Amino acid sequence: MKIDFLDKYYYSGELGAIYSKEKTVFKVWSPTAEKIVLKLYSEGNGDNLIEENVMTKGDNAVWNFTKSGDLQGTFYTYEVTVAGKTRETQDIYSKAVGVNGDRGMVVDLLKTNPSGWEKDKGPKIKNQTDAIIYELHLRDISVDEDSEIKNKGKFLSLTETGTRSAEGEKTGLDHLKELGINAVHLLPIFDFGSIDESKVNSKQYNWGYDPKNYMVPEGSYSTNPFSGTVRIQEMKKMIKALHDEGIAVIMDCVFNHTHEYENSAFNKLVPKYYYRQDDDGNVVQNSQCKNDTASEKLMFRKYMMDAVTYFAKEYHIDGFRFDLMGLHDVETMNLMRKALDKINPQILMYGEGWELGDEVTISDEEKATKINADKLDSRIAAFSDDMRDGLKGHVFEPDWGGFINFNGKWVRKVGKRHLAYKIADLKEQIKFSIVAATLHNDIEYYKVPYKFKPWAKEPTQTVNYAACHDNNTLWDKIALTSFNVPESERVKMDQMAAFIVLTSQGIPFIHNGQEFLRSKPDESGNGFVENSFNSSDSVNKIDWSRKHTYRRVFDYYKGLIKLRKAHPAFRMTTTAEIQKNLKFFDTKDSTIGYIISNNANGDEWEDIVVIINAGDTADKVSLPKGNWKVVVKEDKSGVDVLEAISGDEVTIKARTSMVLYGSM
Repeated sequence: MKIDFLDKYYYSGELGAIYSKEKTVFKVWSPTAEKIVLKLYSEGNGDNLIEENVMTKGDNAVWNFTKSGDLQGTFYTYEVTVAGKTRETQDIYSKAVGVNGDRGMVVDLLKTNPSGWEKDKGPKIKNQTDAIIYELHLRDISVDEDSEIKNKGKFLSLTETGTRSAEGEKTGLDHLKELGINAVHLLPIFDFGSIDESKVNSKQYNWGYDPKNYMVPEGSYSTNPFSGTVRIQEMKKMIKALHDEGIAVIMDCVFNHTHEYENSAFNKLVPKYYYRQDDDGNVVQNSQCKNDTASEKLMFRKYMMDAVTYFAKEYHIDGFRFDLMGLHDVETMNLMRKALDKINPQILMYGEGWELGDEVTISDEEKATKINADKLDSRIAAFSDDMRDGLKGHVFEPDWGGFINFNGKWVRKVGKRHLAYKIADLKEQIKFSIVAATLHNDIEYYKVPYKFKPWAKEPTQTVNYAACHDNNTLWDKIALTSFNVPESERVKMDQMAAFIVLTSQGIPFIHNGQEFLRSKPDESGNGFVENSFNSSDSVNKIDWSRKHTYRRVFDYYKGLIKLRKAHPAFRMTTTAEIQKNLKFFDTKDSTIGYIISNNANGDEWEDIVVIINAGDTADKVSLPKGNWKVVVKEDKSGVDVLEAISGDEVTIKARTSMVLYGSM
């Protein structure tokens, strides 16, 4: 790993505007600066300069200035001179900002706490595999005219209760509670650059993967982005409302790049340092997001750790999802895990561990990717594209099907050969995913299209999912691969995907609206929008009428979640447990069957049989002799007994799944 010469100035102390009623101490790290002037303002924008103060350079290249008096609500910037060039910049350590995040604000954080905040705690999620994660975007879930949510597109939207759709279905926070999930993954809620906060009532949309101020909530999600405190207060109110309903809050973190490079606060304070550079000193812009940040440089590593620990402490955040985690280095991620453990060992950590190839300038061995999961703490998880693509087809090949919607188009290039895969191969990939990409004797790894060996040390390292905000929704992907199949059969495919995700080992993850067949139709009426990061509300909004239309699908998801929460056998915590207790049995190519035995993970059910028939005809499956009770069958799911079976055989209908329990 390359060592930057500026790392020798590493500073371990607190930076930013350190507030007390008696004084505020301003500290900023900049080894290359020749002069820094602290500028104080009365407002977050406009011509209202109060005064200027020349800062003093101290040890470890930390510039400081102490201002007496209570500065709560005073805005500030730094005017930095480097190599004879002077530019005004925001403080990267700001905890509060003005409109559009161009000026920091001195803040008394105690005054931003809602009533009861000192007693606020997230739900206890003892093991990562106990989490059932639901990904949502604040605007998507609330903006529909028929949601009955008043604070559309705001933090406060998830504090409202009693909201209903035009058909009388629960929406918003009440919907989350009804579904039964225990963790929400919020798409970026830190301050991002793509929305003009001064136009608060205009219909602007973005996912928010363009960070501007990492330690500050996004202003467009507040009712008053001009206030430095309102966005903080309202984000805390949202978190408390979710916690009160037993729902953990996970922040989407985007440390791998910034909104822009040249005019970013990072570059103005210490030019080039926070970014990766090539051998000629040019900032690397190889990844799709450009301006790659450098987690391996000591002060950006510190910054990442300071940001997540700040949110964990000040905002009671329960988990962090890392965008393009493979751009970060293993050492940084492990150090972050240790830092969060000191606050709360139950805090979730997971991210995109994709193999980004030559895009990244650190070595392959240093990248926090899936293939390096054995170097990461076993409580740092990665998304499983094995599960995602094995279920529904390759994410970048719209017309390829997967195990649930197989259409014979799965092809993989190996050297100069093109291999056409069969459903039996995809079956093996799904089996691999069912055991959370861990080592298991029943997997024929040579058949698995994506991996010839397991990549996860433990099931706590694997996030299983069928869809997320990226790419086509699950329902749209099924439509693209099965356009000539009746809707009733496509519904079964969707339900099967949910079944596999929610009964597999590892950590399940659901995309907002997936539970009632969310779709993103193009406004032109021509197909679907795959990458809707800046599309209109009409594309991205949750259409709450679909919950009523597809109520049976919603109830199926709800029942599966209830089953998973009630039975720890579906969420074992170690590879050794899975190897001991989960055994696959022989079935035909389009069917998967396995038994979880020995009251696994302390489950009250001694033996559990799981059967999945992705074929288009019914299948007779042999069972161990015993008395079996069925709790999932066709479109019914949950923990209630649907029927009893005595004997050694069961018939499972086409494109359906079953769960039975009893004893052998």
